[in-house]
Amino acid sequence: FDAAERYQKEGRQVIILAGKEYGSGSSRDWAAKGPWILGIKAVIAESYERIHRSNLVGMGIIPFQYVGGQTADSLGLTGTETFSIDVPDDLKAGQELQVKLSDGRTFQVKTRFDTEVELTYFRHGGILNYMIRRML
Repeated sequence: FDAAERYQKEGRQVIILAGKEYGSGSSRDWAAKGPWILGIKAVIAESYERIHRSNLVGMGIIPFQYVGGQTADSLGLTGTETFSIDVPDDLKAGQELQVKLSDGRTFQVKTRFDTEVELTYFRHGGILNYMIRRML
């Protein structure tokens, strides 16, 4: 929490590097709200628990997935790197994007927005913002 608070004050965006079935066994609703409260902008995981991935989208957090069997370990990621991911305005469901690291390395990730509706929620900052805008 202290680190997340410091990063927010510094204006640093934070991502999570995760393994397989990210979000499994959690109280799913809060498992997505917690990262949102901490200012997490994206998760890069090997795979997701189905409902948790959807809940991340609902909170406005981008779910990315490693491609080609890659993992944080196989890529030598420690979490100390600075990541840069350019997300285009015309992002498509399942689109692959390039991740650039502060040390010059790059790798590909797949966006795990699986439907156009999920992209709509993301573009509005999450489902709550989307619903409020529709009501106003």
